[in-house]
Amino acid sequence: MVLRRSQLFVPGNNERMIRKAALELRPDSVIIDLEDAVPVNEKENARKLIRELLPQLNWGNKELCVRVNDPRTPFFYADIDTVYRIDHVKCIVIPKAEFDLGFVYKATSREIEPLIETAKGLLRLEDVVRSEGVTAVSYGIADFALSVGGSLKAYEPNQIIKTLVVSAARAYGIDPIDRVYFDIGNLEGFRMDCIEAKSLGFAGKQVIHPSQISIANEVFSPSDEEVNWARRIVEAYEGAVKEGRGAISLDGQLVDYVHYRLARRILEFTRQSS
Repeated sequence: MVLRRSQLFVPGNNERMIRKAALELRPDSVIIDLEDAVPVNEKENARKLIRELLPQLNWGNKELCVRVNDPRTPFFYADIDTVYRIDHVKCIVIPKAEFDLGFVYKATSREIEPLIETAKGLLRLEDVVRSEGVTAVSYGIADFALSVGGSLKAYEPNQIIKTLVVSAARAYGIDPIDRVYFDIGNLEGFRMDCIEAKSLGFAGKQVIHPSQISIANEVFSPSDEEVNWARRIVEAYEGAVKEGRGAISLDGQLVDYVHYRLARRILEFTRQSS
């Protein structure tokens, strides 16, 4: 089980920030960005830097990912070739995903995380997440708003997109990761955004500033109350099964197999994150 409570974007042409992400910060995933964070005239320098630097660093138990450029750009295949040569990279993040991405997995043997960022990508969401090698999915709300001719302000709180992404991910057994929160100075707003995302079923949050990491890790980890509830549910339900019962009452609430599975998932997550 891979934890993706926090996925930190780091510019691929910034050596200082890459080193800090590896050695000082504690996100579950680090996404080295070769796309939006790197100007066109810096793309090749960024590729050269990560080819040399990433293997030198101790990534511990962090999931190391690289966001490549849009598959429709001339930069995409050079990015893929670079990632293929870096054994430490476990996952390729693909922006503006609109079609089956299995060819990337077959070519690189790296896991895939598509970003849904266009109208066409949203309409083809199920095809995208079913691609061979896909283990997580997220979405980019600014690019999506641009794609449909709308405003960022209108689409940031849009729960239809959130629900579609979560539903597709959970239907095919992959992690739904919530979008970036742009107002890096508003940590309380970020926390509330994380709480809402967790309540909708997201497994984690993409982050763009170190100050957001600990909040995401905290919110997307089970609380003490949730863990205690899960332990009581598992103990009571397993005891009932031994007595031949499939549903019980606990504290006046019905508990059946669905609740048992939810409780087991919480306890498994807790073991993985400890």
